[in-house]
Amino acid sequence: MFRLSNLIKSVTEGKKERSLSGSIVIWNFTNRCNLACRHCYSYADPNQEDFLSTEFILNSIPELTKAGIRFVIFSGGEPLIRRDIFDIADAMQKAGIVTYLSTNGLYINEKNVDRIIETFNYIGISIDGIEEVHDHFRGLEGAYKKSLEAIALIQKHGGNAGIRFTITNETKESFYAIFELAESIGVDKIYISHLVYSGRGLENLKIDISKEERREFVEFIIDKAFAYIEEGRNIDIVTGNMEMDAIFFLKKFAARYPELKEEMIRRLRKWGGNSAGRKLGNIDWMGRVKPDPFFPFYIGDMTQKPFSEIWLDESNEMLTKLRKHPRELSGICEKCGVIDICNGGSRSRAYAIYGDLWAEDPSCYLNEPEREDV
Repeated sequence: MFRLSNLIKSVTEGKKERSLSGSIVIWNFTNRCNLACRHCYSYADPNQEDFLSTEFILNSIPELTKAGIRFVIFSGGEPLIRRDIFDIADAMQKAGIVTYLSTNGLYINEKNVDRIIETFNYIGISIDGIEEVHDHFRGLEGAYKKSLEAIALIQKHGGNAGIRFTITNETKESFYAIFELAESIGVDKIYISHLVYSGRGLENLKIDISKEERREFVEFIIDKAFAYIEEGRNIDIVTGNMEMDAIFFLKKFAARYPELKEEMIRRLRKWGGNSAGRKLGNIDWMGRVKPDPFFPFYIGDMTQKPFSEIWLDESNEMLTKLRKHPRELSGICEKCGVIDICNGGSRSRAYAIYGDLWAEDPSCYLNEPEREDV
């Protein structure tokens, strides 16, 4: 996750960088969902039954804190399907864990909106295109209107919700309009996710955009981040699953603020790029643990072994290699001069295309001069 707006603000204003104390876990609490999104990595199904009991989840919370987990993103499926979701979030907050909610928004209503705002530190609602595009991509007519109604309801009750958008061939025609939408409805965050080849995302590899298109879109994203700050708009821009964005961003930042280039490089290196298995983990709906939600392999099963023992296992060769920084990778990554910034990008995409976890990320759009040492 690359928080470019926060980086621009903190460096240009001379503020201390935002550092993550501990790790983030994305927990897919259920595999049930009321939608059938084409890029879904978890093969969510409305007919699934929840596997982990409330008691099991609550008893696992001390294991999360023991392992240094400080943030949990509630995901699914659709997490609001679970009736115990608020009890789980309350227990995590009491344990000192910050809770975020990732939702399609369709279950947000007048009865639960205040509880949602009180329970979750941040609410991200997926909008993957304008009306017809979104409804087609999400597999339900009317989903777009319901998601926008959820955002409006949250705002009406004093909260705020960010927009989550995934760039694909099927959603790219709405890319620019998403920013116009965010500005018009007054959300405080736009999260732009690049497609990762996993779950339905792997089945639909053909829906990914070209590298040329990606460069065009990323350049627009970066320019928008600068513009929002200069215009005084309180809209943060974050990109996900494409850590190479940071290197592309650095070139543009250095052109604007040459005197701050070295400080930005220092912060980007400290951020460290892809953090799967290091600062980021995933627990699926059956309690299986992965380095990130898209990862093709599990590193453990919480129903068989406590989470802390899985996450802190220094004998796990895969975790050891993931946690080495920068990672030792092949292909264009082997001689890349800026791998200490992006850390090689997605291991899931590398495995999907090359069958090798330690190959280059096939979606890297940087040209050879841009991969030289900064």
